[in-house]
Amino acid sequence: MDSIPSLSIVVPFYNEEESARAVCMEICEVMAAHVPLTWELLMVDDGSTDDTPRILDELALEHNRFRSLHIHPNSGQSAALEAGFRAARGELIATLDGDGQNDPRDIVHLLEEMEKAGVHMMCGIRQKRSDSLMRRLSSRIANWVRSAVLDDGITDVGCSMRVFRRDCLDHVRLFRNAHRFFPALFKMAGFTVAETPVNHRPRSHGTSKYGGGINSRLWVGIVDLAGVYWLRKRAFAYTTVEKA
Repeated sequence: MDSIPSLSIVVPFYNEEESARAVCMEICEVMAAHVPLTWELLMVDDGSTDDTPRILDELALEHNRFRSLHIHPNSGQSAALEAGFRAARGELIATLDGDGQNDPRDIVHLLEEMEKAGVHMMCGIRQKRSDSLMRRLSSRIANWVRSAVLDDGITDVGCSMRVFRRDCLDHVRLFRNAHRFFPALFKMAGFTVAETPVNHRPRSHGTSKYGGGINSRLWVGIVDLAGVYWLRKRAFAYTTVEKA
């Protein structure tokens, strides 16, 4: 790829050999319909132990807009996303999951809504979630607790469908599990964030690889929430005015 793309699409994969090719090809088909928009797809393998790395490398050889990245060892979704962010060349970044539940058509929808709203980040809201009752319930409780503590105004922080300006990342400090708090971290850095409904689909292949069990996510989430709350309270809150 010679020209610098305007949009970098970052997708983390961990043991998604059944879904990886279909997800990437669907993204390609969707984006090909929007000819004026130049883009690249960053496929990040998060230390997979199945056939995912080989599939991503093959896709990168087959398509000049695709790039495969590999991190070792398995380091989690936030680390995979950060690796993609560091390699991204576009001034805009879009993220979605590698399991096929996010609809790539929402990338363009989010970009349009972000431009209309004039914000730095646009997040998706899964209005009709294709998940189990237990998963939906635990997510609703987690969203309520996080919103009450951080007051970030975000309805569905677990939705990975997001678009934002890459230069914002220069002012946002990432850490393990930071992807759960992206909107709050952006707001803490002084950026504007909004939401819009997006599609959510049933998983066609395999089972969820990220996140562990509900109890594991609960305790990790509590610790992370306490850390972000501390950062929010300790953050600088001043404005600077320069006079000639």
